Amino acid sequence: TAYTERERRYPNLHQIMSQRKRTCIIGAGPSGMAVLRAFRSEEGKLKEGEVMPELVCYEKQSDWGGLWNYTWRTGLDENGEKVHGSMYRYLWSNGPKECLEFADYSFEEHFGKAIPSYPPRPVLFDYIKGRVEKCDVRKYVRFNTSVHRCDYDEKSGKFTVVAMDYKKNEAVTETFDNVVCCVGHFSTPNVPYFPGFENFKGRVLHAHDFRDAVEFKGKRVLIVGASYSAEDIGSQIWKYGGKEIICSYRTSPMPYKWPKEFKTVPLLTEVKGKTAYFKDGSSHVVDAVILCTGYLHSFPFLTDKKLRLETENRLWPLGLYRGIVWEQNPKLFYIGMQDQWYTFNMFDAQAWLTRDFILGRKKIPTLEEMQKHSAQWRAEEEKADTPKKQIFFQGAYVKDLIKDTNYPSFDVDEVNEVFLHWKHDKKASIMGYRDVSYKSVLTGTQSPQHHTKWVEALDDSLECYLGAPERSKEELL
Repeated sequence: TAYTERERRYPNLHQIMSQRKRTCIIGAGPSGMAVLRAFRSEEGKLKEGEVMPELVCYEKQSDWGGLWNYTWRTGLDENGEKVHGSMYRYLWSNGPKECLEFADYSFEEHFGKAIPSYPPRPVLFDYIKGRVEKCDVRKYVRFNTSVHRCDYDEKSGKFTVVAMDYKKNEAVTETFDNVVCCVGHFSTPNVPYFPGFENFKGRVLHAHDFRDAVEFKGKRVLIVGASYSAEDIGSQIWKYGGKEIICSYRTSPMPYKWPKEFKTVPLLTEVKGKTAYFKDGSSHVVDAVILCTGYLHSFPFLTDKKLRLETENRLWPLGLYRGIVWEQNPKLFYIGMQDQWYTFNMFDAQAWLTRDFILGRKKIPTLEEMQKHSAQWRAEEEKADTPKKQIFFQGAYVKDLIKDTNYPSFDVDEVNEVFLHWKHDKKASIMGYRDVSYKSVLTGTQSPQHHTKWVEALDDSLECYLGAPERSKEELL
């Protein structure tokens, strides 16, 4: 048998297997799925002396995909846990799919044909699931299981993870040699207070709890914030019949040519009744306030501050060697903790390098060397004071990760250029940029135009996107 052959090749196989390590992956969103894929891709390719660790992935939702796994729920989930998802109905990618394509699994391979550049959420969800379903890693994931605590014992050199398995309705406690934190940082909302909220005669919500633009049809909506959530939720509400969208900014307004239903004002100061007042003395009557004010890095299961990353949202958080290794305890890894231009393919590159550290292929330097390395990258990040420089900075980071792994190489410079074109397209037409198509960096195939302009495409289903007739407006709305 294959096992007997391995015994002949490696006489000490039993000893090696008895020393098999255990790796805990917290979260089965795109980052956690990348880690599972990274380990799975190396099965059958291990070098002498290397042993694949036992993988256990805890996921508190009933399916994988993280944010891309849409839920109608807000607040608490069916188990009384904080709802993770921030996705909403009718959400379409706000960046070209060519910038996030997996280097080892193209969109063409998954769908069997080229598809347009800006897929809606169900299409991207299908794509990210397709890769991990193909490589059979679902067996490592324990769904409906929420990690409540993760501690490290200096004496044993192991982590103790306590989780609640809601399917079995029991707490589980297990020990691990390594922990990979893959919980993301777009699920704990940053919720500022403005005077008068408690007596506002309308609805106040954070973007995290926004689920359906149709709810605001015919409404006057105040959007507080000026970044991606603000621009997309404002656009969605306009698209689905919002009466008036008032965009309130703190530092600078969103630099787009908005339709006539949009108004831009400086920061909100207070609300009285249904009237919102702003820093320039202006006021508007509004029916709802949506706080598009960002998210916090939150790891409540890491009660020991010596394990917990504390950072604002930025391209280079300090404390993480190579952007992934927790310098204070290099047995702990974080994936996807950066502010992001790059996403899925950056998570992949991080996951591949994390795998190689855990397998012992890559040596972890001393604390002093790691901190020096991080300080150098932080200094470069601080020079990146324009979107173009930030894109190129993160592109350089992705290159730096890939050069030390066997993750398939792709043309990062070309991806950078697609990002720059995307920024230009948005500036030219905030409501029309999703109608532009790009060429795949992996296959060289030009993406087709979508059959319907984005402002007219009300059906975001996978079937309609791939060519089925769009459902009627009455059925959809």
